[in-house]
Formats: sequence, C-alpha cells, structure tokens
Amino acid sequence: MKDSMQRGNSFAFLCHDITELEHSNQLKRPSVSVVMPLKGFGEHNLHNWRSQITSLYGGPLEFLFIVESTDDPAYRAVSMLLSELKDEVDAKVVVAGLSTTCSQKIHNQLVGVEKMHKDSKYVLFLDDDVRLHPGSIGALTAEMEKNPDIFIQTGYPLDLPSGSLGSYCIYEYHMPCSMGFATGGRTFFLWGGCMMMHADDFRLDRYGVVTGLKNGGYSDDMTLAAIAGAHKRLITSPPVAVFPHPLASDLSFSRFVLELLEEADICIRIIYNQVNWIMNRALFTTHCYLSWGFVTPYFMAIVHITAALRMYIKGYSIEETTFTFGGLKLVSCLAACTLIELLSMWNLTRIEVHLCNMLSPEAPKLSLASYNWGLVFIAILVDNFLYPISAFRSHFTQSINWSGIRYHLKDGKIFKIERSKDMGPVYTDLGGKHLGKKGAPPKLSFLSSLARSLAQWRQPKKYDS
Repeated sequence: MKDSMQRGNSFAFLCHDITELEHSNQLKRPSVSVVMPLKGFGEHNLHNWRSQITSLYGGPLEFLFIVESTDDPAYRAVSMLLSELKDEVDAKVVVAGLSTTCSQKIHNQLVGVEKMHKDSKYVLFLDDDVRLHPGSIGALTAEMEKNPDIFIQTGYPLDLPSGSLGSYCIYEYHMPCSMGFATGGRTFFLWGGCMMMHADDFRLDRYGVVTGLKNGGYSDDMTLAAIAGAHKRLITSPPVAVFPHPLASDLSFSRFVLELLEEADICIRIIYNQVNWIMNRALFTTHCYLSWGFVTPYFMAIVHITAALRMYIKGYSIEETTFTFGGLKLVSCLAACTLIELLSMWNLTRIEVHLCNMLSPEAPKLSLASYNWGLVFIAILVDNFLYPISAFRSHFTQSINWSGIRYHLKDGKIFKIERSKDMGPVYTDLGGKHLGKKGAPPKLSFLSSLARSLAQWRQPKKYDS
C-alpha cells in the first residue's frame, strides 16, 4: 500500500491499482448483499452503521438490517438513518420475528439470506459492532474473485480499550485471533463479526450450511468453522481485514466475566460431528493446561520474592540464601519473558493501528498512546486464570443466557428457548449497547459525502425493487 502511494496512487486504501477505479472496471464488480443482524442500540452503533453503508464499493450492493421486532430500539435508530440517506443507498430494514430452532442472531442471518437479491453472488455477514474501512468490502470481494475455492472470508477486530480492566481483558482475550494474519491468509480462526461467503452456498444448502445453522445452531462462527473443517473447505483472511472495535466506556469487569463464560461455553459445547467433539475437548484440555501453566510461575515468583525480602529484612548472609537467590534468577527469566511478550503485543498492535489509519484516512487517527500496558499485563494474568474456571463451570451447565434469551442445550444444539423480560441484561454487547438507549444520527462527514456521490454515480446498477 505504501509503495502504491509513493507511485502517486492516493486511493491505495481502496485498491493498489488505480485503474481498477475506472468506470468500466467497476461495472464488472460482483454483486454483494450485506446482512446485518441487529439487537439493541448503543454508543457506537450509528458510527458503525455509517461505516458499513457508506462503503466505497463500486459494484451492485444492498444492505439488509435484520431486527427481531419493531420494538427493538435498533429498528427506530436504523430507520432514521436510512430515511436520511433515502435513495442514495440500497438498504432496508427487515423484521425477522422470533427464533424457534436456533439463536436469534442465526435466525436473523438466515432471514436476511432469504430476502437478499436473487442475483447476489456473495453475502457478507456483519455484526453491528464492526467499523468498516471504505475499501473493506472491495478487498474481501477481490479475494473471493481471485480464489473461487474460498469457503469463508473473515476478518478480525482491533479492540480499542476504554480504560477499564474489563476492556483490557477483552483486548487481550481477542489477541489470539490475529494469528490468522501469520498464516499467509489461510486460517481456522473464524470471527462471526465479519464473514463473506458464496450466496449460492445458502441457496443450495451446500455442505449443509443452512441445515447446520437452523437446526439447533447458536454460534454462527463456531458452527460454520466446524462445517468448513468437516468438509475441508478453505477459510482465509486478507491482510487488510482488521477492523477497529471500540469497547464500551463503562465496560465493567463483571461484564467481561460474562463474556468469558459465554466464550468458554461456546468453545466446549459446539458439536457438529464426532471429530469436532474430540477436537473441542482437546482444545478445552490444552487451553486449560496452558492457561494455568502460564499463571503458575507468577505465583511462584511472588513466593520467591517474598522469601528474598524476608531473608533481607532478617539480615541473612548471601551464603545462607543460595536457594533464595537461585529462585530470583528464575524470577528474572520470567520477567524477561514477560517483557518480550508485552513487546510482541505492542508491536502487533502498533502494526494494526497503523494499518487501520491507512485504510481509513479520514477517520480520527488511532494511537497507541491510549493503551495502558500495565493493565494489559494484569489482563493477561486475569484472562488465563479465569478461563479454566469459566470452562469447567460451563461444562456442568446446560443453558446459556444471550441478550435476555435463555437457550437450553442438548448434545451441542439448542432444543428449547425461553424469553422473559426479567431475563434481559442491561447491555447486549461489549460496545456499550443498551436495550433502551436511543439517539439521533450525527452529521455527515466528508467521506460520507464522497460515498453519496459514488452511490449516485453507480445508481443505475442498484438492484431493481
């Protein structure tokens, strides 16, 4: 991207070859339907929705916002946003109704697939906490066109901690997802916040994607990853598919614990077939062993440091404290390893922050200065200590509460759904979403105006209603 900019391509954040922006090339772009299941409305939603519908993708593009009912605060908020843009984007709100055989999110996604245009070649599933770059849809589509064997294209979040310990725990907990960038694009890490697939895979129910999701599915990404593994299908991630994910300003530690419990529950319970069951149990065992294996040396380090201080205070000579000083050498090695780990995380975050700034040149610049690396270190210890506890707890429970809906599980699938007003949480995600909070859309930025112009330029290509 830098080389392209140096050659005079100021639109390198959209495509490396500026000739691809010519009208004749844009006409050849494949059609894409973007399906966004919504639930509630919060502090970052409007910004995220704007980044999604003002994409600078030149091909036929439609947006489907899916809500469970008109009572959802998201319905009113997104309707106001679309009425403001009116005919400048091909977008609509779809009321999906209540799910009966799968999670509400999956139900909304499948309804969106049913409502998408018959000529759509690709379908892109986005969570409402995804903040897209102007060229994200184009980059994902280009990779799908280059390699038709790709089953799913995914991306990963760059968590932006709000300052609380809970937000740093989420940041550290999601860091392993970035391993997908270190495997040359091929990965088995699938993030449900961004998934592009072939639309015909859903129309024809290839590999049982619709059946697998609809019949008892409650985690879209884990289920699709299991299907991909069972049928040896390819999951990839382009190097530019990293998206800013601002965390809630009031994200408490208790909300992080709930998130960790849900993640652990999903990991241990998704059962697509016998091989998947074995792999999940192996992953569960390995994760627990490595997590507590990581934390234990720090407890031992505290013991060694305490013993050394005790010897020093009591005035023992060096000859009498050989064992204690041997322990301090191990503590020094642990400190060096910790420093290397934090430097690695700092460098990876630095690269991702710089990449996000390049991909969204008009957005407010992200900065590493807002990261507190002391809290990052504490978050590492907290995450690894709590995960085995959360996983063991989830192993002995047979239900999970997601956004006020309790799903009862059997053999890794949903068999009963309970809804109650008293069951609903105050917040529905980590982006500060509140079930009752409402607001007005902010003013358009220059980039939004540019997107409007592009939408008007390509208006003849919009789907016929």
